Amino acid sequence: MSGNEVVSIEEVGKVALVCIDNPPVNAGGYGVRKGLQDAVAGINADGRAEVIAIYCAGRTFVAGADITEFGKPPRAPIMPDLYNELEQSALPLICAIHGTALGGGLELAMACHARVAVPGARVGLPEILLGLLPGAGGTQRAPRLIGIPAALDIALSGRQVPVEEAHALGLIDRIMEGAPRDVALAAARAVIAGELAVRRTSDLAVTPDDAAIEATLAKLTSKRPALLSPRRCVQAVAGATLPFAEGLAQERRFFMECLGSDESRGMIHAFFGERAVANIPEKTATPRDIQSIGVIGGGTMGSGISTSALMAGLPVTLVEVTDEALARGVKTITANLDGAVKRGKMSAQKRDAALAGLTAMTGLDGLGNVDLVIEAVFENMEVKKEIFGKLDRICKPGAILASNTSYLDIDEIAATTSRPADVLGLHFFSPAHIMRLLEVVVGARTAPEVVATGFALARKMKKVAVRAGVCDGFIGNRILGHYLKTASYLVLDGAHPDQVDKALEGFGFAMGPHRVGDLAGLDIGYMTRKRLAATRPAEERYGGAIADRLSENGWNGRKTGKGYFVYEDGKTLENPDLNAIIDEARAGAGITPRDFDDQEIVDRYMTAMISEAARVVEDGIALRPVDVDVVFLMGYGFPRFRGGPLHYADTIGAAELVRRIEAYAQEDAHYWQVPALLRRMADEGTSFADMNKGI
Repeated sequence: MSGNEVVSIEEVGKVALVCIDNPPVNAGGYGVRKGLQDAVAGINADGRAEVIAIYCAGRTFVAGADITEFGKPPRAPIMPDLYNELEQSALPLICAIHGTALGGGLELAMACHARVAVPGARVGLPEILLGLLPGAGGTQRAPRLIGIPAALDIALSGRQVPVEEAHALGLIDRIMEGAPRDVALAAARAVIAGELAVRRTSDLAVTPDDAAIEATLAKLTSKRPALLSPRRCVQAVAGATLPFAEGLAQERRFFMECLGSDESRGMIHAFFGERAVANIPEKTATPRDIQSIGVIGGGTMGSGISTSALMAGLPVTLVEVTDEALARGVKTITANLDGAVKRGKMSAQKRDAALAGLTAMTGLDGLGNVDLVIEAVFENMEVKKEIFGKLDRICKPGAILASNTSYLDIDEIAATTSRPADVLGLHFFSPAHIMRLLEVVVGARTAPEVVATGFALARKMKKVAVRAGVCDGFIGNRILGHYLKTASYLVLDGAHPDQVDKALEGFGFAMGPHRVGDLAGLDIGYMTRKRLAATRPAEERYGGAIADRLSENGWNGRKTGKGYFVYEDGKTLENPDLNAIIDEARAGAGITPRDFDDQEIVDRYMTAMISEAARVVEDGIALRPVDVDVVFLMGYGFPRFRGGPLHYADTIGAAELVRRIEAYAQEDAHYWQVPALLRRMADEGTSFADMNKGI
C-alpha cells in the first residue's frame, strides 16, 4: 500500500503510519481527504496492522481546510463525512500533532481515537475569524472532550491553544518529545501495549451547561449584536447535548447558513486581502539588506517604531534633540517591551536582548552606518526637509531614508536630497508596536528595490504593508479627511456626536468618530485643518467649527480629560459644555437643526467614505480596491465582517451609490460629487470586486 501523491502509507511491524504531505501547511484539500479515506479503508481491509497512526510532513500538522475551495462545488468526501467515516475505523486510529492543528486539522484530530502532540504544538478552531463556525464536527466533539465552557472559549475566540493547556483540558492525551513520525510510531506502540487508551469521541457523554450557554449568548448580544456566526456557534455547541447525528446535522445547517452570509464573505475577503496587497509592481525587485535602523524622534510614534524594530531583532539607534527627550523615549520603549512580556508576546530573555540592541543618542551624526533611517518627528514640512538634507550628507550610500509622515508630500521631502531614489514613506499607525498596518508610500523617483525593502521590513516586523501613492494623506488619511467632514456636517445639521457614534458603532465600528477623535487627540485634527485652511475652496462648507472650539479651549480629548466627552476615573461621561458649543456653531452658520435617524447617519457616512475611496483608486493612489479595504480594516477600525469599504460598496451597488450622492448633492453640490469611476461602474453594471480579479 502506498497511498496517493499527498498521503502515503508505511508499515512498521503492526503499525500503519499514514503521512500527509501537502505543503506548505498540509491544508485539508481534496487530495488529502481522498488520500485519508482510501488509506484508512485500505489498512482496515488489509488486516495486517493493529493500529493506524496519522502524522504530517513539513512544519505543521493539518493547519485547516483548503480555503481556496470555498464557494466551489464540494468534492466528496467532504470533511464532516470523512471524519465520521474515520472515527468508525475498526482499527484504533491515532494522530501525532506538531506545529498547528487548526480548524479542520483539529477536527480531524478529534475524530481520531487518541491524540498526542510534540512540545510547542498549538491547536485551535479559528473558523469564527472567517465568519464561520467549526463545520466538520468541531462543535460536537470538542464539548465531549473538554466540556461546553472550554469548547465555547476556544471556538468563539479563534485563539491558538498551547499544547500544555490543550493537554490539561483533555484535547490532547499525551505530550511526547521527538520528530512527528517517531512520536506517531511510539504512540501507536503504546496503544498496542495498552499504555495509551483509545475511544471514539462521539461515544462520550456531554454534561449540559445551560448557564454557560445563556451567559455567552447574553454577552454576544451586548458586545457583538450584528454578528451571526458567534450566535450560531453557541447554538451549535449547545446542540452537543443532542444525539451525535442530530447535533452534527444542526452544526452543518448553521455552517452553511454562515458560509452564505455577507458576514462570512466579508471576512473571507479580508483574509485573502491581507495576502493580495503584497502583489505589487516591485515584487520582483531584490530588497536591500537591512541589518540596523535609525529612528529620529522618541515620541509616541518614534518609540513605537523603535519597539517594533527591536522586537523584530533589528538593532536601533534612537536619536532625539535633548537628553531629557531621549530619556523619555528610552523609558517608553522599555515600558513597551515590558508590556509585550506581560502579554506573552516575548520572553523576558528576548526583552533583555532587544533592549541590548538599543543605542540612544542626541544628534544625527551617529546614523552614518545604519541601513535605514525612519524620521518620526512632528508633521512640519520645513523641519522634515531640514532633517533629510542633513541625512543626505551623513548616511552611507545605499541607506534608505524614510519618513513616517501621515500626510506630507514624499516627493517634496525627497527633493531635498541628492538620492530621491532612496527615499520613501513608511507610515506606521499608532501604537506602532501593536498596529499591523504599514503604508509604504512610493515617491515619483523611489527605486523598485527600495519599495521592495519597505515590504520586506513590514514582513520582518509582522506587519501588513500596503503600497500607496503620493497625495495629501495617502490612502487612509486622505479618505478619512473626506468622510470625517460628513460626521461634522451631520452634527452641524442636527445630529448629536453621541448619536453619530452610536449609529456607527451599531454598524460595527469599535468606536465612533468623535470617540476616536478624543482618543487620538483633537489637536491633531485642529493642526491639520489650520495647515490646509489656505487650500480650502470658498464654496466648501466648513465643518470644523465645533472641533476647533473644543481644541481652542484646551479640550483635546482623553489626554486632557475632556473633549467631545469627559473622561473621569476610567468612565466616559457627557461633556456638559458641548451642547452650547454646538448651538453656537449652528447659529453662526445659520443652520436650523433637523432630526436624523441612525440609518441615514450610516448611509451618509459610508457613502462619503466610499466616494473618496473610489477616487483614490481612480487616481492610482491605491493599486486596487482591496488595498483600500485592507488599509481600513487594519488601520481605521473598519468592521472586519463588512470586508472593507469597497467590498461593502459592492453589497450596496454602484447604481444605488450614485443615486444617493445625487440626492445628497441637492443640499451640497460641492461636497457630494459622483466619482467618475463609480458612474462608469453604474453604467456598466460592474463592481469593485471585478477590479480585484487576477490578484
